[in-house]
Amino acid sequence: MTAEKLTELTGHSNPIYALELSQKPGILFSGGNDKGLVEWSLKDMAFIKVMFPVNASVYAIHCPAGYPLLFAGLRSGQVLVFDFIQQKLIKGLNHHTKPVFDIKSVPSKKELLVASEDGTVSVWHLDSLELLHTVKVSHDTIRSIAVSPDEKYMALGCRDNSVNIYNLEDYTPVTTLQGHTMAVFTTAYTPDGKYILSGSRDAQLKIWDAKTFTLVKNIPAHLFAINHIACHPTQPMFATASMDKSIKIWDADDFRLLKVISREKGYPAHILSVNKLSWNGDQLLSTGDDKVIMIWKIN
Repeated sequence: MTAEKLTELTGHSNPIYALELSQKPGILFSGGNDKGLVEWSLKDMAFIKVMFPVNASVYAIHCPAGYPLLFAGLRSGQVLVFDFIQQKLIKGLNHHTKPVFDIKSVPSKKELLVASEDGTVSVWHLDSLELLHTVKVSHDTIRSIAVSPDEKYMALGCRDNSVNIYNLEDYTPVTTLQGHTMAVFTTAYTPDGKYILSGSRDAQLKIWDAKTFTLVKNIPAHLFAINHIACHPTQPMFATASMDKSIKIWDADDFRLLKVISREKGYPAHILSVNKLSWNGDQLLSTGDDKVIMIWKIN
């Protein structure tokens, strides 16, 4: 496997925490500890515009399939809703009063999931943007939401070191995965639905069987916290981003390490914590505390 850096997108003046592909091909959104949410062209590898101003750091961005909407989760707890057709902010989802760390959707149910530092996941209807439920999960922060490919379960990464599995039909708890020794920052389902991946502040990558909820493998994957896991949409591989400034790419079948992208390995890579990843076909997009978005071609 080879990794080649194609370009860097610069313009943010503070750390970047959120990265999301638009529903429209070739468009990327980013946000962080800046005054606005930014739109980029991946075709031209260039800045397009600041979409809208924000009055608090952006920790999460989500663009649900089939809707002309962008959701931005803020440190203030507010979720801003931008309508692409009207080209303006149409609403603020004002429910949480503590930071929002992740936003996902369940297309089959037309529902939006919002995870917060208050230990709850709020559930919203994507058509009406009305609050449907609040799921109390923990006494502490929920950092991550992963929705299973069949949309039957969600895996929540929590600050109390656990991964909590919930049934998406009625939002009842199914089980709790224990094993991490520090806060779980990121969770992901492999696209085939076989495994749940979890990455923690303890630098461990854990692979769980998604049916039996048993631990399949534990990998001491990084030197410091694993901030994000991103599965390739079509190929059997996934990438991890770490506070140790490296990106690692893994085989999703046997969990072998395939590639390390870091300064130590001679790549013009990130110089500070890598916070977020996104796959755009065979391009891997990465960003972090060094305020830049890097685009890597992975062969």
